[in-house]
Amino acid sequence: MNNQNAFLPKVSVVVPIYNGEEDLPALISCLLAQTYPKQQVEYLLVDNNSSDRTSSLLKTAAEDCPLAIHPLSENQIQSSYAARNTGIRAATGEILAFTDADCRPQPEWLLSLIAPFVNPEIAVVAGEITALPGKNILEQHAERQQTLSQKHTLAHKFCPYGQTANLAIRRQTLTKVGLFRPYLTSGGDADICWRILRENTGRLEFAQDAIVQHRHRATLKALQSQWRRYGQSNRYLHELHGVELMRDITLKECFYRLGRWWLKELPRDSLKFLSGKAHLVDLFNTPIGLFTARARSAGQREAKLPEKAKIIEWFD
Repeated sequence: MNNQNAFLPKVSVVVPIYNGEEDLPALISCLLAQTYPKQQVEYLLVDNNSSDRTSSLLKTAAEDCPLAIHPLSENQIQSSYAARNTGIRAATGEILAFTDADCRPQPEWLLSLIAPFVNPEIAVVAGEITALPGKNILEQHAERQQTLSQKHTLAHKFCPYGQTANLAIRRQTLTKVGLFRPYLTSGGDADICWRILRENTGRLEFAQDAIVQHRHRATLKALQSQWRRYGQSNRYLHELHGVELMRDITLKECFYRLGRWWLKELPRDSLKFLSGKAHLVDLFNTPIGLFTARARSAGQREAKLPEKAKIIEWFD
């Protein structure tokens, strides 16, 4: 038995779910496929006031599935972080692992994510987030840019952090720094990692083999919403931690870059595409990039941290 398999602490997997009925069957299939010993894992699936069949599907899964699935609900606060806190409070595991309903954890995910905790100095482990195969240009662009990869957040110039789509935290650590901020609607993953790291309660490690796949946004509306949220997150983290605000991108700059794309980049990349040296999506990197940058700027400019969002919850 190798060292990775010898270290098998009790794990509580917490998944916040909002209107997730379409994702639940695939998610549960992925949980069933986990190679981590089933008797050492509990799954706390938290319905966050869904208006679809999420609640009834969770109850059915708990009754019919051979896994230890515990359906919970968080109906007071509409926030994934409040839902995660509900799961954390009900958890009995030594390690708390987090993913999302629209993620697809690969079979070795949990085993690889938990392995680094064999080192008692490790407080947080971030796994990798890769893309489900993209069907249209927007999805393929995000896939090629590795938009969701943890390599971006782990290289954050203020302080590294991992996204809650693929993150694990030692329970003992949360007793020292508190749980998520329940009223925060974006940026809570960075906030909790930074509280852990800046209070010297332990180190963060990257487990690149702990992989979850995630769908990229397939419509302009969904893509705009995603990047506006990134901008809002930066504003909130600026107010909570003093993170530097991102530079605003002006309309003048957009028009200049679009002109350069139209006159220079597009003809050049079209020739590459016709000769088989480029993909169709490569022709649209600049306009898609400008679209997301404008959305992020708008989100950062318009966001204001609610006073309640400063609240940190603690174990009772």
